[in-house]
Amino acid sequence: MILQSSGDEYDTGQVLTVAADGSGNFTTVTDAINFAPNNSVDRVFIYVKEGFYQENVEIPSWKINIVLLGDGSDGTVISGKRSVDDGWTTFRSATVAVSGEGFLARDITFENTAGPEKHQAVALRINADLSAVYRCTINGYQDTLYVHSFRQFYRECDIYGTIDYIFGNAAVVFQGCNIISKMPLRGQGTVITAQSRNSPDEDTGISLQNCSILATDDLSSNSSSVKSYLGRPWRNYSTTVYLESYIDDFIEPEGWSNWVGDQGLDTLYYGEYGNYGPGSAIDGRVSWSGYHVMEYDDAANFTVSEFITGEEWLDSTSFPYDDGV
Repeated sequence: MILQSSGDEYDTGQVLTVAADGSGNFTTVTDAINFAPNNSVDRVFIYVKEGFYQENVEIPSWKINIVLLGDGSDGTVISGKRSVDDGWTTFRSATVAVSGEGFLARDITFENTAGPEKHQAVALRINADLSAVYRCTINGYQDTLYVHSFRQFYRECDIYGTIDYIFGNAAVVFQGCNIISKMPLRGQGTVITAQSRNSPDEDTGISLQNCSILATDDLSSNSSSVKSYLGRPWRNYSTTVYLESYIDDFIEPEGWSNWVGDQGLDTLYYGEYGNYGPGSAIDGRVSWSGYHVMEYDDAANFTVSEFITGEEWLDSTSFPYDDGV
């Protein structure tokens, strides 16, 4: 296993160490990324010691096979506050932006602290194939996690936000994650996913398996006045499924929300399979032709082995995963 849980199991000559207190090779993550070799065939381990790193980190397409290892998501925090309201595009607002394929992260918090009044403000954006994130916290408000493109996998992560906070057009599987909706601004509701598949020919979508769909205490206690949904169609072929997940009672009985009018309601694919919990009842769900109560065979199409060909690349990460339903 190449990613053991304690630092002393690495060949220390092979690890770049970032430490805010000056005890490592670098004091910022950006400096370590810049130093890392370009187009490395081998994984490049960057150990980010416990600390608060206020910076915007860009991992460009020629920095492949970068591995960020933290001291736990409560100890290693990379924090930014760019937002659309402050003049950034949604794409460029990301605290950490990853374009180099083979990216891995473990035991780190990625956050955007711009706040709900600043609108779109991304904590983590990944547009890199074969990316996997394990035991991380991804925290923001609107547009927290931009799963932009390619194959991605998230395991045992805590993801917080208010509106469209898991969005984009990757083929992505979330397993064993806590998906936690936060209290939005007055007059707003919450929406977890905004998947943006644009054509029937793409093989993209968001699959949440064995996850827990939860609300913060303040949202929970206001759920009678704040409407919360599992997803809405950012593009016409929006594809999102919830498999074998716990859904708490803050989610509206209809489950899903429209974007504008009836845009995409016939062409999207929204599915639920084997979910449980007080918000999981399907009898009050939307009646759109694109909504499906899934059978086993349908659900199998959205698993790690089928949807992101995970067996071909996840074994080498040593991150745990379940390949089927």
